[in-house]
Amino acid sequence: MKPQFKAVADHALLVTFADQICEDAHGYVIALDKAITAQLPEGVIETVPALVNLLIDFDPIMTDHSILEGKINTYLEGLNTHRILGAQRCIQVCYEAPFAPDLEAVASATGLTKDGVIKAHLAGEFHVLMYGFAPGYAYLSGVSDKIQVPRKPAAVREVPAGSVIIAGPQCLITTLTMPTGWSIIGRSPSRIFTGEPEHPFLFDIGDRVNFERIDLNTFDSIAGMASGV
Repeated sequence: MKPQFKAVADHALLVTFADQICEDAHGYVIALDKAITAQLPEGVIETVPALVNLLIDFDPIMTDHSILEGKINTYLEGLNTHRILGAQRCIQVCYEAPFAPDLEAVASATGLTKDGVIKAHLAGEFHVLMYGFAPGYAYLSGVSDKIQVPRKPAAVREVPAGSVIIAGPQCLITTLTMPTGWSIIGRSPSRIFTGEPEHPFLFDIGDRVNFERIDLNTFDSIAGMASGV
């Protein structure tokens, strides 16, 4: 897969493998990101993987766009793009009424019962594709075709942190109280922020995620322990 290169200001290079989300393009993104971080070219400061592209930030005093593009082309030769499986993460989620205001609407839109929506969500094979939009917001692929619904026409304000939300083929666990146009189908007490400076978020790109159903009493117990109550 031949990428496109685009200069971003004087200090970054964007490497794009496709113009729409696809597994092959993301495989190239992850493989290239790992190859670069394993053997960092001179001047490179940071890499930021996304769905179909990789942003490479560099020190313009030490290198430039054309030099870095040449380096990247050497990495691409023989690049192993076979999906590299990351760690397996388990996220607990409560689907009960106080935490799932859109569960009934998703059920109605998909022709399933509310329990059918929950079972389809639990059965999903989720992978962490990228971080974006807000701190700790890990975009997960893997939402079952059975429960894929579009975003709402308008965002809802004050959605609590820990909300489990879906839109199209993607799922996300919110980390801040903020608006969203995605459908809210549950809430998790699992901690996404680790408090570790070198590894501030629970997930790494490429990690696998499964969801575990808990009831309201269990949620309250776990949330209470996390807050020291």
